[in-house]
Amino acid sequence: MEKTYYLPAEWHPQSYIQLTWPHADTDWAYMLDEVEDCFVCLATEIAKRQPLLLVAPEFPKALADFPYRDRITFVECSTNDTWARDHGFITLLERHTDPLLLDFCFNGWGMKFAACKDNLINSRVFKSGVLNGDYINCRDFVLEGGSIESDGKGTLLTTSPCLLAPNRNDTRSRKDIEAYLTDRFNLRQVLWLDYGYLAGDDTDSHVDTLARLCPDHTITYVQCLDKDDEHYGALRSMEDQLKTFRTLEGDPYRLLPLPMPEAIYDEDGQRLPATYANFLIMNEAVLYPTYAQPANDARAAQVLAEAFPGREIVGVDCRALIQQHGSLHCVTMQYPESVKNDIES
Repeated sequence: MEKTYYLPAEWHPQSYIQLTWPHADTDWAYMLDEVEDCFVCLATEIAKRQPLLLVAPEFPKALADFPYRDRITFVECSTNDTWARDHGFITLLERHTDPLLLDFCFNGWGMKFAACKDNLINSRVFKSGVLNGDYINCRDFVLEGGSIESDGKGTLLTTSPCLLAPNRNDTRSRKDIEAYLTDRFNLRQVLWLDYGYLAGDDTDSHVDTLARLCPDHTITYVQCLDKDDEHYGALRSMEDQLKTFRTLEGDPYRLLPLPMPEAIYDEDGQRLPATYANFLIMNEAVLYPTYAQPANDARAAQVLAEAFPGREIVGVDCRALIQQHGSLHCVTMQYPESVKNDIES
């Protein structure tokens, strides 16, 4: 029987963007005011453009006077943390029926952190009735949204350091994992990045921190030009491998390099994984992280404008987010336009 479902690209027309809000029982407790300010900025930039799906144990006090309150759909739910990209549904579109809402196992990036509550968020959100689609239980396979990129036409971009990392699906070989993904997402090819990392990254090299699929056979990626930087060798090897990748038509990708942010450190002197690749594609805008580095922030905006002509490029200061080793794309999850259920929330 012919498969009629596919994994849409992030630039496919969307409805909701999900945020899972920080609170005092998360790792953000020591800097909650600071990170909430960042989340309020994110929520504002999202909700002024698209519906916002908000998940939290209680409605955030920080949004009490939010100007776009009518654009928020709130689901009350216990949570461990805030990384919606990795615990949220991965949606397949079915050409003849409702969308398929795939609930994969989230185990704290290979059991590095507690995730028992976050792994139940999807079932709670589904039971609330705010999503339109068929629930598909995929909890026998560990997969985070930040580890995969789709062009919507059958190509998946991922990284071998993440998908082959211990405590995820390490009883399966690379061949087995590729076969599983190909069948589950109805793929035509999987592009494996074998190089690239960011210091301070807890995800084992999520692809959304390194290289991103964009429209018109384009890949934006982090480029390191400083030979004295610890990332230089790995990111140069990643760049060389990207040049070998081919589209389904056999053509090389158009490669657009993003700048490497200047090094940012935490209070213990550990380098943090700042990256401009961690941007969110929306219907009419691209939200991207900034790091109070005017020249690099501006250059990243120029590259994204080239990759996404016609979309507004909007920077959001994410210095707070990288204190917990993630950035803008990591705390968001988009849903295609057919997934939003128009009910009272």
